[in-house]
Amino acid sequence: MKKLFRLLMLTSFLSAFTFGQAQEKVLYTFTGSPDGAAPKGKLIADRAGNLYGTASTGGDDTTTLCTDSGYGCGIVFELSPNSNGTYTETILHSFCSEFNGSHCLDGLAPLAGLVLDSAGNLYGTTSAGGGTGCPYQTIGCGTVFELSPPSTQGGQWGLSTLYNFCTSIPVCPDGALPQSTLILDASGSLYGTTWVGGANQEGTVFELTPGSNGWTESVLYSFCAQANGIACADGAQPQSAVTFDKSGNLYGTTLYGGSTKYAGGGVVYELSPSANGWSEKILLALTSQGGARGGALKGAVNFDSEGNLYSTANSGGSSGNGVVFRLNANNYAEEHLSFNDTNGSAPTAGVLMAPGDKAIYGTTSVGGVNNLGEVYKIIGDKLSVVYNFVGPDGTDGAYPEGALIIDNGNLFGTTEQGGILGSECYDEGCGTVFEITK
Repeated sequence: MKKLFRLLMLTSFLSAFTFGQAQEKVLYTFTGSPDGAAPKGKLIADRAGNLYGTASTGGDDTTTLCTDSGYGCGIVFELSPNSNGTYTETILHSFCSEFNGSHCLDGLAPLAGLVLDSAGNLYGTTSAGGGTGCPYQTIGCGTVFELSPPSTQGGQWGLSTLYNFCTSIPVCPDGALPQSTLILDASGSLYGTTWVGGANQEGTVFELTPGSNGWTESVLYSFCAQANGIACADGAQPQSAVTFDKSGNLYGTTLYGGSTKYAGGGVVYELSPSANGWSEKILLALTSQGGARGGALKGAVNFDSEGNLYSTANSGGSSGNGVVFRLNANNYAEEHLSFNDTNGSAPTAGVLMAPGDKAIYGTTSVGGVNNLGEVYKIIGDKLSVVYNFVGPDGTDGAYPEGALIIDNGNLFGTTEQGGILGSECYDEGCGTVFEITK
């Protein structure tokens, strides 16, 4: 096999760190109501070391629509470090606080992480809810929201709904059910993807632009435009965020497509702007969900300093447990490393490439010693386990789905389950926020 990521081995930064014997610390354990449950998205940190994220369920459980789950419609949270090394949670917003009898007007079920602007405002998506109808689910097609910090210390954060998806029923040409983290450009515009909707009902890449009359949505691309029968050669149903390169092109992945719509393993795509709109180029097309090259692309892409592109496939590979792959910057030749269950299985997020480090890091949602997931690193063509979530029974976290971040030399992430056992959520707990140190 080719030496994967060999260019990273040549990187010569003085501030590099590499995890040897890693230690894990649970910074916060969710309990459901009212503090949230099942965090799935990526965290974000501010300059003061505060962590921000979302929990897909939990929060205020008094709304009728959310009592069926038993513990709420999801929250946005802040974790603030204390002098003794512990963290304190503050709930910035509990979703479905605006309820009109059948809809959560402010959204519900945030599956993705947040993005932070220079003024301290947070932006995110909810995968359901909103003020419009929805042909895909009765509880709404999702929203884009902004949370603004209080003007006085200790005050409440203010939520504004910037956009409600599916403005035209039943086709939702503007997209529906967003599941990805947003990104910001220098002008303050937001970019993201929707899982379904669009001109062909197979998902979109969209832009939200601020203006004097509010925010305007533009669909940059509707997937499955290159269809032949049931084939979507250009991809279908994106779940991941988009990523900018230095030239202003956007990159991302789709769960399906590349071959027949739902049998295809997904694509890696590039969107390039021009005077006539955005055009798509397929960099990688996988023909099956379980092939040797991988399938089911759920993670965002990332770049190294040479412009090589990295991401993960949730399934396939030599053992059927998923892969990490690289596309060469010059010719997009594909190289990959396969998970074997012992070193992890089913990665759902992309990889972290820390500045000044020779390694890349990521999580797998299952696999490892107790099949609860793990944190891995890759140096050169060697994949190794940094930390196994082992319990007992998930007390240290279980099933990490979100991407990692690095802050002050340590890794931070979330697990969908794990923590306090016997909680109202799962046998294995409502989820955790964790830190990995050397």
